[in-house]
Amino acid sequence: MMKKLLLLFFAAISLIAAPKFLMPEDAFKPSAEVNEKNQIVAKIEIAKDIYLYEESIKLEVPSESGLVIANIESPKSIDHYGDMAYTTSPTFIIDLEKNADISGVKEIEFKLSYQGCSEQGLCYEPYTDAFKLKIDTNKLSSSKTKALKTLDVKKEKSQNKQTEIKQIDTKEKSETDMIADVIKNSSLWVILLTFFGFGLLLSLTPCVFPMIPIISGVIVSQCKNEGRCKAFTMSLIYVLAMSVAYTIAGVLAGMFGANLQAALQNPYVIFAFAGVFVALAFSMFGFYELKIPDSIVSKVSTTGEKKGGFAGVAVMGFLSALIVGPCVAAPLAGALVYIGQTGDAVLGGAALFSMSLGMGIPLILIGTSAGKFMPKPGEWMTLVNAFFGVTMIIIAIWMLERILDSTITMLAYSFTGISFAYYLGLFDSEKTHHHVKKSIAMIIFIYSLALFVGVLGGSSSMGKPLEVFKASASSSFVKQTSSHKEFKVVKNIPELDALLEENKGKKILIDFSAQWCTSCKELEHITFADEAVRTKMDKFVLIKADITENTDKQKALSAKYGVFGPPVIIFISEAGDVIDSKTIVGFIEPEPFLKHLQSI
Repeated sequence: MMKKLLLLFFAAISLIAAPKFLMPEDAFKPSAEVNEKNQIVAKIEIAKDIYLYEESIKLEVPSESGLVIANIESPKSIDHYGDMAYTTSPTFIIDLEKNADISGVKEIEFKLSYQGCSEQGLCYEPYTDAFKLKIDTNKLSSSKTKALKTLDVKKEKSQNKQTEIKQIDTKEKSETDMIADVIKNSSLWVILLTFFGFGLLLSLTPCVFPMIPIISGVIVSQCKNEGRCKAFTMSLIYVLAMSVAYTIAGVLAGMFGANLQAALQNPYVIFAFAGVFVALAFSMFGFYELKIPDSIVSKVSTTGEKKGGFAGVAVMGFLSALIVGPCVAAPLAGALVYIGQTGDAVLGGAALFSMSLGMGIPLILIGTSAGKFMPKPGEWMTLVNAFFGVTMIIIAIWMLERILDSTITMLAYSFTGISFAYYLGLFDSEKTHHHVKKSIAMIIFIYSLALFVGVLGGSSSMGKPLEVFKASASSSFVKQTSSHKEFKVVKNIPELDALLEENKGKKILIDFSAQWCTSCKELEHITFADEAVRTKMDKFVLIKADITENTDKQKALSAKYGVFGPPVIIFISEAGDVIDSKTIVGFIEPEPFLKHLQSI
């Protein structure tokens, strides 16, 4: 479904932003002639900012001519955006041999095929040009090898170390590589609009959800009752700061091959940022007013506290992108692959910035709505502030889940819920007419109490905290055994290589995962837990590459397979080769994952 949406999006964008480019006859000027040595000299003169794919060059003589191509002297190609290409006009010198009993001067139709692109971002369709050439066959030797009528240029030198023969590469690309190609082969506006669309799609995933209560809480706490305009401005500032932060982090990750998520998952950083949310929560409960000191505000602007509020929102947006930001997904990975391959941080960064803006559109709408529909001062305003205060505490605990034991975080959730129920007046003996409020408080209290009891019973599930007691009861009557394969955990290259060597000739699935990765947990508890998926996965050797600590050895493990951050699922064939086209980046639902497994 995702690929269909992307294809539709590309088609729509292509109609909107058609770039200016040279006509084919101006971009490519092929020619062919016979020199004094009776060799064919074929040349493709290319215009400025035009390049030719090496794999597309094909030289052909007709089979009925009695001539075959014996050798090609070709120029050296270069790595251009990940493909071997010619960026200057190439010349090919072709030696011919007789493959039949012929003599005299013979006229043949020589064909030259090629395909290239413009640096502006558009690719031309393949072309084939034919040339009438006269060959003196008396000067040619007879062929002693199997007749060859067509030669494709390839990066493999022949006996004279200059002949290159290449067949057309039909290798299927992964979704990440296809997205990287969008940046390589598209104009600037197509890239920006395409990645903006990617951002809109990503805004519908759980990766962006934690930012929703942050922006809403910030608007509620700072806008007060000042109207929609200020709420919109603050929301825009938050999103712009988020986009700048995410772009900087992404560009650095692409240039240095860093794990984008792990780079800021240091426990000290997590504790510090969780503390920021706790501080913001207590300010919403009315313990104090959280704002930038007036002395700093006066140096930044003469407009006083209002600008200070904007600065605070910008700081919160910047930090949110770094710590609470979205997971690694195919569009992000594609941009990082492009930056890593080409070093073009400007274009790759522009794509990331555009994607971040797309992700921020729903946040702007939500933030603006928070300012527009904010209740007037009174009891409701107090409850709204309290709600967002509790939400900030929950986000802080959610962040600490990455580095703390599940027992501690579940107790923290339980204590927060019970305290909020008490704040809502659940245990107030006075008779009031706030039945809805007390009903909500009762539900929160019951669930929080269930969490507390579940922890005492050894549960680690937020969704089903009491499931542990059901399992204990049933185990007294039924002995449950798992008939499915389990993942074998590795943390470095030697451990992985040992498992790969041990399982030669088998299909292998490698799951790059980390304890602090939210999408990794979704994969484990939703996709990998599906019975049909588990049955199909039994046909694979299952390996989990744990990169939680982000040590040098784990960084090397990620770098070996081009992983910028988890979750990433890599498949290895029976021949021992990585199936690049089947690599999965980010979370995937059980049904499409099952179809994916069936295609391997």
